Amino acid sequence: MIMHIGSDVVVPTKNIIAIINLDIIESAECNIEFLKIAKDEGFIEDAFGDEKPKSLIITDIDGRNTIYMSPISSVTLARRMATDQNIYFDNNYGEVK
Repeated sequence: MIMHIGSDVVVPTKNIIAIINLDIIESAECNIEFLKIAKDEGFIEDAFGDEKPKSLIITDIDGRNTIYMSPISSVTLARRMATDQNIYFDNNYGEVK
């Protein structure tokens, strides 16, 4: 399956390594440095258009790692991915098996 991650960008769910809340990433200096290096080296792709990015999606497609910045919250993206894999969450965002 594929998942819409913002703007006109879709990625295969099997290629998603991690979905991370951008607020958590920006809370540590080493993470900010990592994002700067990743941007400088061309690993970051824009999937947020005119909106403010809320999450990062790390992918591995054909051996190439790409980080997408998305305007969609990490919780929403995780729910989309879980729905694709028949995993359901309760109201407190905990996994229900």
